[in-house]
Amino acid sequence: MWWENEFLTRVEGRLFLGRRPATEIAARFGTPLFVYSRSRILANYDRLVHAFSAPSPLITRILYAMKANPYPGILRLLKRRGSSIDAVSPGEVEAARRAGFPADGILFTGTSVSVEDLRRVFAVDGVIVNIDALEQLDLMGEVRQKEFPAKSIRVSVRWNPGIGRGFNPKVVTAGARTSDGTPIKFGIEEGRVPAAFERALESGFEPVGLHQHLGSGWTREDFPFVRDTVDRMVRLAARLEKDGVPLQFLDFGGGIGPLYDPGQTLFPVEKYGSYIIRRVASAGLNIKSIAVEPGKYLVADAGVLLVRVEYLKTSHGQRFACVNAGTFTSLPRPAIYAGARHEILLCERLGSRTTVPVTVAGNLCETGDVFGRDVPLPEPRRGDILAILHAGAYARSMASNFNLREIPREILV
Repeated sequence: MWWENEFLTRVEGRLFLGRRPATEIAARFGTPLFVYSRSRILANYDRLVHAFSAPSPLITRILYAMKANPYPGILRLLKRRGSSIDAVSPGEVEAARRAGFPADGILFTGTSVSVEDLRRVFAVDGVIVNIDALEQLDLMGEVRQKEFPAKSIRVSVRWNPGIGRGFNPKVVTAGARTSDGTPIKFGIEEGRVPAAFERALESGFEPVGLHQHLGSGWTREDFPFVRDTVDRMVRLAARLEKDGVPLQFLDFGGGIGPLYDPGQTLFPVEKYGSYIIRRVASAGLNIKSIAVEPGKYLVADAGVLLVRVEYLKTSHGQRFACVNAGTFTSLPRPAIYAGARHEILLCERLGSRTTVPVTVAGNLCETGDVFGRDVPLPEPRRGDILAILHAGAYARSMASNFNLREIPREILV
């Protein structure tokens, strides 16, 4: 099947998670349950490292976008593999430190940051702070002057290249507005980037990098667009260096997506990595390193949500499998993003030739609480265990206690 990998396999009609049947794991740990795979996360990480392995004096840094999944076991696993961290809140910075990441391996990219946010981040010696707005820089200067006057704080500038890319308007993070008209709040316009570096120096900060982030969920079709923005960022960096800005790194952000659907084609990470290295080298820049910020690429297909069918219901001709979890309390993506799809499997009858269309409905008081509509499944029965795939990213990390429902347990296997 298209979804099979070293973590997910089909053995005689049964779904195995690693070496064990999914139903046995569900019986031991209960449901609903998130199951994450060490081997799949490491395979994804190593594949990305290899994509940037072309001979070059540049150091490539992989900054795990921990907002995708901050499970402590995953953080420790990636830290041991050599990853750094992309953090977007003081809480993430502190969680990364608890997991053993050195402070100088953490890039803090906040938005709408507060004085309290800055106090907590500045208190961690060595963290690089990404400037999202000139107004944020003013606030940073005030906090530094009042409370950290003697501290050396390194900064980078997040520029907005004027156009972004993502699988859904809600995850496009560059440009002026999304396709549905939502104003985009992130980054600094190109014409104001030189002023950001100048003011950072004047405020006593040490500028070291230039950053961009276009959006999330890239597939192969997005590569030409992404390649063009790499070119634009390199040209901007060259102009900044010419004007005397001492850049040490370029951070090309995240955005690489996994396959959520058999109709998708994977973003070509090998072409991406080799292109960035060649393009930076050809520009003659003096930078020491480049960085990328994968999130869902590393962990999405390394996670499964196991749920139990409580009963079957038919209403107005529609079949429902009513399960013991809710979207908002476990896997909000199908309820939030139009077009977000997660493969759903009946763990004990894979490959059945006879299927019926079933809507997999959650246990929340919300019409949109649906994991999948008209999912082709063997006729479900009470007590069946369903596996909802690609639940390793933006699932537990986005979950809430809506309706005072509990958030599922997590395990790493």
